[in-house]
Amino acid sequence: MPQPQGFVHAQRSDGSVVITHRGRAAATLRGGRAARFLAEVEAGDPQLVMARWTGSYKFGNERTARQHPRHQGGRTGRR
Repeated sequence: MPQPQGFVHAQRSDGSVVITHRGRAAATLRGGRAARFLAEVEAGDPQLVMARWTGSYKFGNERTARQHPRHQGGRTGRR
């Protein structure tokens, strides 16, 4: 699985933290959550931490799911 990339975080003067992914706002953290996030970024890989906090990371099963016979088109039989 490739490492996440393209995440940037900025701390505002009011203490909140804005996380962007490729120029688009992905999350805004305030209060205790912002403090926990900043501590985690200092201790670990910032890109991985930001991906986890925003939920913008892949689980590795997307390609497998796309190739499943259920997703190959045609009629599903559901109504």
